[in-house]
Amino acid sequence: MYSIPLSARLLAFISCVSFAAIAAVPSAKSPITLDEYLNTRSITAARIAPDGRAAVVATEAPDWAANRFRDQLWLWSASSGLQPLTQGASDSSPQWSPDGKWIAFLSNRPIAGAADAKDTDSKRVWLIPAAGGEAQPLYIEPLDTHSFAWSPNSSTLFFSVTQPVSVDDQTAEKNEWKDVIRWRERERGDLLLAMPIDFALQRNRTVRSEHPQKIDDTQPKLPSGSRTVARTMLEIEDITPSPDGRQIAFVSNSVSHRMENPAEIEVFLVAASDGQLQQLTHNQALEDGLHWSADGRSLFFIVHAAGGSLEGPYRDVQGRLYHMELATQKISRLGNEFPGSFENFDMLPDGTMVALGLKGTEEQLYRIAGDQAVALPGKVGSYSGISAPHIGHALLVQQSSINQPTQVYLAADALHPDRLTALTSFNPIFAQRAQPEWSTYHWKAPDGVMVEGVLIYPPGKLHAKGLRMLTLIHGGPADADGNRFGADWYDWATLAASQGWLVFRPNYRGSSGYGDDFMLQISPHIVSKPGEDVLSGVDSLVRDGIANPDKLAVGGYSYGGYMTNWLITATTRFKAAVTGAGAVEHAANWGNDDVSFDDAWYLHGAPWQQPELYQSEAALFRMDRVRTPTHIVQGNHDVRVSYLEGVTLERALQQLKIPHSFLVFPGEGHGLENNPWHGYIKLREELLWLNKYDPE
Repeated sequence: MYSIPLSARLLAFISCVSFAAIAAVPSAKSPITLDEYLNTRSITAARIAPDGRAAVVATEAPDWAANRFRDQLWLWSASSGLQPLTQGASDSSPQWSPDGKWIAFLSNRPIAGAADAKDTDSKRVWLIPAAGGEAQPLYIEPLDTHSFAWSPNSSTLFFSVTQPVSVDDQTAEKNEWKDVIRWRERERGDLLLAMPIDFALQRNRTVRSEHPQKIDDTQPKLPSGSRTVARTMLEIEDITPSPDGRQIAFVSNSVSHRMENPAEIEVFLVAASDGQLQQLTHNQALEDGLHWSADGRSLFFIVHAAGGSLEGPYRDVQGRLYHMELATQKISRLGNEFPGSFENFDMLPDGTMVALGLKGTEEQLYRIAGDQAVALPGKVGSYSGISAPHIGHALLVQQSSINQPTQVYLAADALHPDRLTALTSFNPIFAQRAQPEWSTYHWKAPDGVMVEGVLIYPPGKLHAKGLRMLTLIHGGPADADGNRFGADWYDWATLAASQGWLVFRPNYRGSSGYGDDFMLQISPHIVSKPGEDVLSGVDSLVRDGIANPDKLAVGGYSYGGYMTNWLITATTRFKAAVTGAGAVEHAANWGNDDVSFDDAWYLHGAPWQQPELYQSEAALFRMDRVRTPTHIVQGNHDVRVSYLEGVTLERALQQLKIPHSFLVFPGEGHGLENNPWHGYIKLREELLWLNKYDPE
């Protein structure tokens, strides 16, 4: 469990004293506090049991005292309800064994009885009985699992690891190169390994009976008892055995995780017996989510929004579903009449494909039939995280709305996901606090295109006029704000609304859920075209009397930071800006980030091919127009948007004598996922900055 920050406990005590003093006076619900808001437990995964009678749920919550997040597994059954399955470690990515007896998961918990029992750097596969009992490691060697999957008969786990280097090779490397880093030469591909469960369980019994010093897990070697199925020069992800267990499909990835070439992300097939490897796809799309057909003759997969497509050269379009006949390797697109973006899918036991589709501000469920996507009845809001059993008619889903935290639900009939039984009830504090109200908003961009956004009003002020307004811009850009729950350092619109802001969330050009053409129009004007959409939306809200023109602020993170940086060079109307992890130019960012091919698509080529575009679309070369006090945040280990982009922005503001502040979070990458206090301080200081320069 997590502890509550001292400030929250003091606020709770003060609130109790205050309400006790005026107990006789009726009172409306109070707004949620920052401490309450960031104590949210998020659901990271939910998987239904093969027989549909149980579910495992993975969550993440802040542990303030330990300066970290804790990942925990929960088990639900109709007889016992929801109970903790694991505690005190970092346990994630659960998968049921096909016979329903075991749950495998990833964890960095230390190995009892190993020579280095304090090692918490390696993320290994662990096993825990579904009926309850002690978790056990699949292997003890210090190797990170990249992906894993059960064999159909539950006897074996397939998993991938980086090809280990022998001690002799490590010594030779150190003698020759000392501490010099060879940038690409040291990169190694993956091994696909198979581990019999019985061997792992027997080894664990042996380990517990021996003296700890006799068990050496410090040397880089293959896990004892494992068999090498295949090896590649790439990383192996999304491992998916065929129904008969004779073949294994997987998706490859760059070993460096630098997305420099879409051709490194492809679908492969390997024979489980002899390791014969076959590449099934050759394209510039980023395949994911492999599923076999029940007869083992076909594969289904998804290409997520901004992941390219199989229809031609790489380009950022909406999420698409595909089917491949293995005999002919013919690939066909499914549900292509759907006007929105497919986000995920699963296969029901009878072979029916059910998919999550984002259209406008809601994500709903659809039955896929050839070219058609047939809408299933659903609750208002957004669905996510679907999971189908191996037998039966049920479907596990997650569902939320702006004011209703995400929960896990069971639909007894997969084709009626409007009839739901709640399995979780996390984050009840939100129902106890004053709720913001919201509506969609539409306006016309300068070129006549209609654009949609969301307005989140302070509690009790729906459709009020003359409000101070924060334009909070989503990242991506292939994403969309809508009727779904969010409560963290990144998605904090409802907290800002609770503090008196009207929050405008524009789904500008490049957002998903509005058709391919709408997404494609962001290129090659990566910030100016969506920037015009945002500014015209602000103008429209001012004309309609909803927003106070003298009390406007702007902010965003990641691509929202790109946009914020550009917008403060385009207008002086904003009294304050908060920006995070946003580039101020595109050439160095192309060279430093991990998705360079995407950058080049946006700007129609590499920096030397389109130097004018790279400069004209960059905020850096327009910084002399900035007058807006600007608050900047950045993780100093960010490889998605280089930390040096924040340094460059800060230096420009310093030279121009624009009021500014720059917070750097040590050890954090793009997602600020290591220390919850970093997200807490980020949000605390952003709210203070907005109130300082744009008070009520």
